[in-house]
Parts: sequence; C-alpha cells; structure tokens
Amino acid sequence: MPVSTRKSPRVAVLADSDTRWKWGALTANRVVEGSRIDGFLLRGRATPTPRQLQEVGVHADSLREVTAVEFLRAMGRADGGTGSDVGGDTDDDPQDAPYDVVVLALVGGAVQAMLHGLAHTWREHKRRPVVVTGYVGVVYEKLADGLLLRHGADLVLANSRQDAERFRAVYSGVGADSTSVVETALPFLGGEPHSPSEPYRVVFAAQPSVPESRADRTYLLERMAAHARLHPDREVLIKLRSKPGEHTTHIEELPYQKLAQNVKLPDNCRLAYGHMGEVLDTADLLVTISSTAALESLHRRVPTAILTDLGIREALGNHHFIGSGCLASWDQLDAGHRPLPDPHWLARQGVAADGAYRSAFAAARARIALLTEGPPLAPLDPYYSLTTAPGYLPRILARHHLGPDGAPLPGAPAADKEPGVVRQAVRRAARGAYRHGVQRVAPVIRRMGEL
Repeated sequence: MPVSTRKSPRVAVLADSDTRWKWGALTANRVVEGSRIDGFLLRGRATPTPRQLQEVGVHADSLREVTAVEFLRAMGRADGGTGSDVGGDTDDDPQDAPYDVVVLALVGGAVQAMLHGLAHTWREHKRRPVVVTGYVGVVYEKLADGLLLRHGADLVLANSRQDAERFRAVYSGVGADSTSVVETALPFLGGEPHSPSEPYRVVFAAQPSVPESRADRTYLLERMAAHARLHPDREVLIKLRSKPGEHTTHIEELPYQKLAQNVKLPDNCRLAYGHMGEVLDTADLLVTISSTAALESLHRRVPTAILTDLGIREALGNHHFIGSGCLASWDQLDAGHRPLPDPHWLARQGVAADGAYRSAFAAARARIALLTEGPPLAPLDPYYSLTTAPGYLPRILARHHLGPDGAPLPGAPAADKEPGVVRQAVRRAARGAYRHGVQRVAPVIRRMGEL
C-alpha cells in the first residue's frame, strides 16, 4: 500500500546554507518528481540571506527559517507545522508523519543530530518518511567523519561512481550497513554546451576558505589582474560566492572584495556575483583551485583549469583532480594552454556531457518509490549511538539542543509562531556581530599571535 493518498508526494528539505539549499531542493526535484517541496532553513551562522537565495535561483512551495527543535516539531505534526494540510487532502492518518520524503542538506554533525531527533519524533508514528542525505559537491576531506555522521539515513547519495565506491568501503569497514549508498550525480549539472563568446571570457570561481591565507589570496588576485593585462582582448571575471557579511557553507575571513582594494585591477578584470549557471553560459575558460564549479564547467565542455600555483595539496582540495588532465598553472594559462580533460576520469566523477546524465537519478527514484510504497519502514538506526560513540554523540546532539535520546532539552529554542520584531532585530544583530568577528576581529587576533 502506498504511504499516502495525497495527489502528489510531499517533500521537506532542511538546509543550513545557500549551497546546501541549492543541492537539497534540486535533489528533491530530481528524486521525487512532481512533488510539493516545503523548505526549512536551519538557523545558524550560515543561514542564507534573501539575496543569496535569489542568486541560487531555486524555489520551493514554502520556505521558512527554523531551529532544529522547531523543525523536529514540524516533522511530527500532521500538517507539517503549517497549520493546514499542505497537500490539500485530509486522508492522512494522524499517526503518519507529514511528509513522504525528508532531505537533510546539512553539515555532517547536523545530519546526525536530525537523524536522532527524527527517530525520537517518529517513535510512535505508524509510518515515517524516507530520509535522504548526501554531499553538496566534491568530497576531498573528512571522508570517514562526514560519512559516519550521515549514516542512518535511508539513502546516502553519492555524486559519482568513485564516491559510491568510497562510501560503501567506509561503511563496510566499520561494520555498518552500506546498502543506503546510492550513486547519483550533482543535481545542478546541466546547461548548454560551451560555445565561444565575444569577448573571450575567463571566469575564476572563488572559494570562501580555499586558499586560506591573505598572501595566497592576494597572489591569486594579482595573477588574475596580470592575465587580464597580458590579454587585453579578454574579460577576466572573478565570480564571488557572497558579499561581505554573508556566509556560505564555509567561513570566509578574507573576502576578495576587501583584498581587491589593495590590488589594481585593469578595466577588463572585475568582481562579479550571479548564478553560476548563468555565468558559465558565457565562459570560455573556468579557473579555480578546487571548486565544485569545475564539475559544472566540465559538464558543459567548457575548458577548465585546476590551479597548481599553490601546490597540489589535500588542504586545497585540488588533489581530488589528479588524473583529470585539468591541472595547470597561471604561467601555462598565460601562454595559451587549454587543459583537455580525461574522459575516464570524467565518467567516474559523474560528469556525463554525453547525455547519460538524464538517467543519473533513476536508481534513487526507484529506491525511494520502493520504500514509500512498501511496508512501514523500520526506525532510523544511525551507526553512532550511545554504545558505539558515547563520548562523541552526546556533544553533537547537545549543539542542537537535543538530549542523548534525541529528545529536545528543556529550554531549547523553539516557537510555534514567527518571531516578533524585537526578536528578529536581536537575531540579526547577533548574526551580524558573529560575522564581524569572523571577518574582522579574528584575522587581527591571528596576526597578533604570529608576532
């Protein structure tokens, strides 16, 4: 029997940053076709601003900001916390959870906390939703840590064949169930194949935390400016992720906007914002350290260079591209070099410019259909428990105001209605103070410590 008699499936997406919202909402569209999507933005340091959400360009049927406890409360109500049955039907069993699928587009620790919180929330429900999670982009660090924090979801999506093999190996290696791993692809690949533009446009995809030091980031700015001067017939676009004061998946202590004040940029070299897909529409060469934008670019057959100027290092993430054929330096690019990607490497990375991308989500759709239409699912059972990780798990849960059993702690921040004007103002001020501390105070303290 199907999980619900609603006319269309209903999906909840919980995300904690602009990039994860993009991944989560697009994944929901890919794996549950024709669904209604209710978006929830987890309140925190990286909660996206309206400008960031507009730039991402992904929309939902509803969208609101919540704490972890507010989200769990919504997941336990028959109307999803909206005050009415969003699907328009009233045939749901009051002991059924309000959604067919829940997508957790979060950092690993938050995924683990939500898995335990949802297990507690749904402990008395006859049926529960299918829970899906995964990674926003290239997985080049904290493989074991991030994967085990995501274990317990019904589907752990791998963005490539290589990732699927690595994920299963980690789970099997610790004695955890690996059948949840399903190979898919990044949900935001697409767009028209590359065609030359006029003028020739070089796009640098900036990253908030790579590289990290002021010297390295200034070096990159100077090299971009030098490339523009060397090729006055070209346009060099420095594609930024966020404006000063905004945060994304990673903290950006030294925004390029600030560093550019001390670097003379020629007229044909400029800073830019915008949707990455629209920027790639007119790109003739994509340059980056290790951004996931490289996979978007390669999917469109845009010439793509992974910079080696600062070394090929795990800390930079560009080691992930070893074997890709895309590694190059600014000196080589200045001289006219255009990397040629290795087709076998591309295939293992889920980049399918040959058209196979259309079927990349078929396995996930089939698995979700099987789980939603089958018998009631067993309770969520993450690998981390008070037996396997008694010194680790309680701290993760406490960060989200949950007790060791996944239940909300007394005094946990939650509300059944939108915050008042005063509370909103205090929240904005606190978030602004945090971002000011990260981008202005912390670098000063760090420099003083190096004296």
